[in-house]
Amino acid sequence: MLQRENGSPDLADVDGTEYRTCMPEKSVLSTARRNLTVLVIAQGYLGSQMPMMFIVSALAGQSLAPNACLATLPISLIVLGSMLAATPLSGIMQRHGRMLGFIIGATGGAIGAALSAWGLATGSFALFLIGSAFAGMYMSSQGFFRFAAADTASEAFRPKAISYVIAAGLASAVIGPQLVKVTADASVVPFLGTFLAIIVINASGAFLFLLLDIPKPKAVEVSSHARTRLELLKSPKVLVAIICAMVSYSLMNLVMTSTPLAVVGCGFSKNNAADIVSAHVLAMFAPSFFTGHLIARFGAERIVAIGLAILAAAGSVALSGTDLSNFFGALILLGFGWNFGFIGATAMLTNAHSPEERGRVQGLNDTIVFGCVTLASLSSGGLMNCTGGSPVEGWTYVNFAMAPFLALAGGALLWLALARRMRGRAAN
Repeated sequence: MLQRENGSPDLADVDGTEYRTCMPEKSVLSTARRNLTVLVIAQGYLGSQMPMMFIVSALAGQSLAPNACLATLPISLIVLGSMLAATPLSGIMQRHGRMLGFIIGATGGAIGAALSAWGLATGSFALFLIGSAFAGMYMSSQGFFRFAAADTASEAFRPKAISYVIAAGLASAVIGPQLVKVTADASVVPFLGTFLAIIVINASGAFLFLLLDIPKPKAVEVSSHARTRLELLKSPKVLVAIICAMVSYSLMNLVMTSTPLAVVGCGFSKNNAADIVSAHVLAMFAPSFFTGHLIARFGAERIVAIGLAILAAAGSVALSGTDLSNFFGALILLGFGWNFGFIGATAMLTNAHSPEERGRVQGLNDTIVFGCVTLASLSSGGLMNCTGGSPVEGWTYVNFAMAPFLALAGGALLWLALARRMRGRAAN
């Protein structure tokens, strides 16, 4: 690694290696801070559309779908669109830089919201679903904000930079649900105003990315040194990081997707559902102010393990009753568990591959994670509306479904720890 004149290591560049430029140290730091500021604002402002869509899409889908079991299909299509867009967007960012990829994502979000609004206005469930799939393009690009935050950060600061960007979701947790309250019934067609507001958010927010200054990776390094996707999956640390991210995100989505249906189905109002989702999203992002510090001190694997335990606690609270306090308690714990599990897994992943493998491993990770989240969101509607004879029974099945996946992630972490211990003994 290159050293500064005082002997300390220089900042990492976009490839995760050192910033090989003639720029003074202060200029490099200024660029890193500028990029982080842009991404924090984008996460807060553009990210507000995500809680908006997760609050209204299932309720709108329930009113448009020919079968109640398909109520959460729009959310599944959002996540499916995100999964399908992950690898192409990652490739675009690898070849042409983060800016273009993020602008494409915001454009997809605007197109998706426009199609969804058209579907609502005409009563077309099919058109609403197509719009949901396009909206997944923005969701996918937002997933790369955390990686972009690490691009110009030093190795030591990377977990904190990731945390700061995710912490900006606190703003989206406040803005999104409040906009739903204002826009959901603003027109004769329920929820139409919400999707019109999402169009405006994407169209205006895309200009933020013009302020990014992140160097492009060197294509020659990718072709000459990168492992194949299969070789990456054979790496224990990569595999376990992906499994833990997949389980953390999928279980969060499984429960959150059915929450508005469960809350309204148990006799509470849409505003109650919006408040619960708002509390959940706040809990998702609030810990990010210190999650990076905890990872730096205790290690990513331990933080992921704590996150999995909190997710289990969320399921227990949800199964203990269906009062508003149960919904609030379960969803707040669900947010905390996701934060520790997902940020911890992201930190594990960023340290598990070489610089030239960045685009490939991040695209692979998000494809697998969002593929599983798609299945989780689709299963959520089926478990909620098509099992048992009441919303309470459906909500019970949703939360019981968490158990085997928590066992999978916990077992993977244990296997990684044992494998590391065995390698240590063999080396001695």
